[in-house]
Amino acid sequence: MKYYEVEFKITAPADAMQDARDLIAALAGDEGFEAFEETVCGTRGYVQTGAFDGGAIDRLAEDFPMDGVKIAYTIRDAEYRDWNEQWEENGFEPITIGSRCCIHDGRHLPQSHFDITIEINARLAFGTGTHETTRMMVACLLDARLEGKAMLDCGCGTGILAITALKLGAARAVGYDIDEWSVDNARHNSEANNVGGRFTAMQGDANVLDAVDGEFDVVAANINRNILLADMPRFFSKMKKGGLLMLSGFYTEDARLISARATELGLKQAGAASDNGWACMVFER
Repeated sequence: MKYYEVEFKITAPADAMQDARDLIAALAGDEGFEAFEETVCGTRGYVQTGAFDGGAIDRLAEDFPMDGVKIAYTIRDAEYRDWNEQWEENGFEPITIGSRCCIHDGRHLPQSHFDITIEINARLAFGTGTHETTRMMVACLLDARLEGKAMLDCGCGTGILAITALKLGAARAVGYDIDEWSVDNARHNSEANNVGGRFTAMQGDANVLDAVDGEFDVVAANINRNILLADMPRFFSKMKKGGLLMLSGFYTEDARLISARATELGLKQAGAASDNGWACMVFER
């Protein structure tokens, strides 16, 4: 995945600096930023190039809601090596979800029996199961009845959710992602898990769904809040009656907004979970 590195320079009284950093992280996080690190003069944020909204960051800087604080920012391409090197060299320890599922890379194999095991290429941390949202989404799929079903993975990343569904008996899965590397990696991982023949990966945003035939029993999306809110009508249009919509990638305080949007579409909540401030919700059509 390609990322922008955004350097936020904060001009503020010393006793307001930390509050300003925290507020930038909260506001930029709502706009798709995935990680932050403090700097001497402010904070540095990372966002996928395809998710970056320059207008929103302009507004954040111009209308920053703290008196006596000024924000300036610069943007540059993040070093691809910085994001991937540790994972390419070291991989990750197996991640277990109860006794039902083990997610591992090719170097760290499971040491006991699980209902299903999933091997994921360890080029990136996000999408391997180390993140709370991914684990919760996998748990939701484990609780669903997927035999013979059709599954749609929106923002598929490594393909882990589609692969999980297929290993649980789904007949077919379609995934899409805005990032070319993610689409290629999802295809690679599906082949590594011997489900490639039932998986289709497409590059693009939710507009690609216009070219996808049929409806789905399960639609899963682990994306940031704003994209979920914008794309939920498209997700709804691809759901079968009685189908499930599984959503994560947002904070627990945003669950109310997600629930309200689902209600507008005629969906009923069928489940919810939270982990370390992150939320996951399931709705039924």
